[in-house]
Parts: sequence; C-alpha cells; structure tokens
Amino acid sequence: MRANTADFSQIFLNDVPMMDARAPIEFSKGAFPGVINLPLMNDLERQQVGTCYKQRGQDAAIKLGHQLVCGAVKAERIAAWAAFARANPEGYLYCFRGGLRSQLVQQWLKEEAGIDYPRVIGGYKAMRSFLLETTEQALAQCDFVIVGGLTGTGKTEVLAQLDNALDLEGHANHRGSSFGKRVSPQPAQIDFENCLAIDLLKKRHAGHTQFVLEDESRMVGGCTLPLGLHQGMQGYPLIWLEDSLEGRVTRILADYVTNLCAEFVAVHGAEHGFTLFAERLQQSLSNIVKRLGGERYQRLAASMNAALAEQQRSADVQLHREWIEGLLSEYYDPMYAFQRDSKAQRIEFSGDQAAVLEYLQQRHAQ
Repeated sequence: MRANTADFSQIFLNDVPMMDARAPIEFSKGAFPGVINLPLMNDLERQQVGTCYKQRGQDAAIKLGHQLVCGAVKAERIAAWAAFARANPEGYLYCFRGGLRSQLVQQWLKEEAGIDYPRVIGGYKAMRSFLLETTEQALAQCDFVIVGGLTGTGKTEVLAQLDNALDLEGHANHRGSSFGKRVSPQPAQIDFENCLAIDLLKKRHAGHTQFVLEDESRMVGGCTLPLGLHQGMQGYPLIWLEDSLEGRVTRILADYVTNLCAEFVAVHGAEHGFTLFAERLQQSLSNIVKRLGGERYQRLAASMNAALAEQQRSADVQLHREWIEGLLSEYYDPMYAFQRDSKAQRIEFSGDQAAVLEYLQQRHAQ
C-alpha cells in the first residue's frame, strides 16, 4: 500500500488526482482544481451527525453516522470510491482535517472492495493553509511588475506570451471591467485563491522569481485579490501599454461582442444565446449609468441597441464600433488618464505591444 502523504507541494506540482470526502456544501465553498467530490455523507446526514456530536459526543455521532450510511447507500458510495481509486491509482483521498471521515472511507474501501488507498494527512485544512503560505512567501520573496494601459490595449494578450505571467483575470474567469462577465460563472473566492497559489507554486518551481501582472482593482468581478497582493500592486513598477483608438476598438469589438456572443450561442443555442448576449451587453452598460450620466447613457444605449438589431438581422457587428468608441473616449480614457497621472512616477517603460513584450522579456532575463 502507498503511504499516506503530507507532501502538499508534490500533490499540487503534479496535479495529483484527489477524492474529496467532505459533504457537498463544504466542497462548494472551496476546493482544489480537478478534485472530485465523493462524500462520505451528504449535507443532511452531515448536519444530523454534527448535531449529535454537539449534544451527545463523538461515540454517539459515529454510531449515528453508521446508521445513516448503511445498506444500499453505503454500497453505492463505496462503489463510487472504488471506481475513482481504480481509475486514479496514484491519487489520494481527504476530508476536512484528514480525520474520521477519510479514515472511515479508507477502512470501508479496504474491507468492502479490497482496495488500499492513501489519504492526505491533515486533509483540506492543511492543504489550504499550505497554499495560503505559498502565496504569502511568493509576495515576500519575489519581484512583481504590472502591465497597465488604457482599456483595450491588449494587456491580457501580452501576459499570454510570457512564461512568468500571472493571469488574474483568467483565474477569476472575468475580464475585469464592467463588461467583463463571462458566460460561465466565476469560481468561489477560495477556489480563485487556490488556483493563484498553485500557479505561483508551479512557476517558482520552474525557476521564476519575477512575475508580471495586469493592473487590476481589488475586485476582479466578484473575486477579491489577496490583500497582500493588492497592497503590493500599489507600489510595483508599472509598464504602460499603448495602442491606437482604432486598434483598441477592434480588440474590444472582438472580445466583448463577437467572442462573447459566440460563447452564449455555444452554450444556449443561436436564438436564445443571442438574446441572452444582448441582455448581458445592455445590463453591463446599465451598471455604469450613474457614472456615465443620463444623457450620455441614453445616447450610448441607443447606439448599442441599433448595433444589436443589425447584428441580429445580418450578423454584421461593425455598428458596435460607434458605442465602443464613445464609451472609450468619453468614459474609460479620462478615468485611466487620471490613474496614469497618479502612477506616473512608477512607470519605467511605455510602448506598443511589441515593444512592451520585448522589454518585459529582457527584464526577466536580467
């Protein structure tokens, strides 16, 4: 039998398969990438056992647990665990603290299915603590540089071409702006933090000591940056990415119209997908109505609605350029220009995408 493990670094560096024996409600609040939830107890059973534990102690709680998970229910769960164990012979199982639940799963797998399967010592809590420490250590020991720029300059495109980039928006499944919400939901906050920590762990293991980030606010959609990272970003060196207004409009047209519409259609079908896409675009503009002001909002909304009507009629998206250009020049650009002025002393290089990419690669090689 393989031994139980507390080598959390090896687990995350190698994407080792894991089976989470916690209840679904625990799993939904935070887990690790690729992990499968195969609980010992469902939410109701866990609640009943927990109440029993508080009122009558551990022995009574364990006895109740055995009464609740027995017969066909027990056999079905053991079959699922056994299938996972056979499909993932190098994997592990865990519960919250690596205690009673994971030990019981181990015991039943051995007794009922003849499978010796190791568990993670310390369970979810220990692995979560390890990842939090991983992020804190990286923030203390590594160098960070930020790529900033006006909306639509292609900051994410630059990051995608760098081995030492941390894609915060990718981990958050959000493009970062008022229009940045995607079709699929954002991860839970803990899942976001765990993915970021694992990314840092892997890149540091590969030898990177300097990381490139996109300039972000504290919130990326509904995901909150770790406090230490956000605080650090207020002082990290800044690389300013530039592009023409036309280039930025073209890029935003692709990301927020063509590609977003395609995402909705792929998930919901052509007709319903387009309707949902149009509603999302209109809602995104409505979300900033107070900052735009009534007259400007009405004008941009009318332009957007005309563009959506033409897109639905002919699939031509070019009319969207009008409201995108207006939104950039009248709203985003003045806001970003103010931010750039406030950060001017931190800007160590500015240029177009090719120049910025070359500069960052050379900077990393030094």
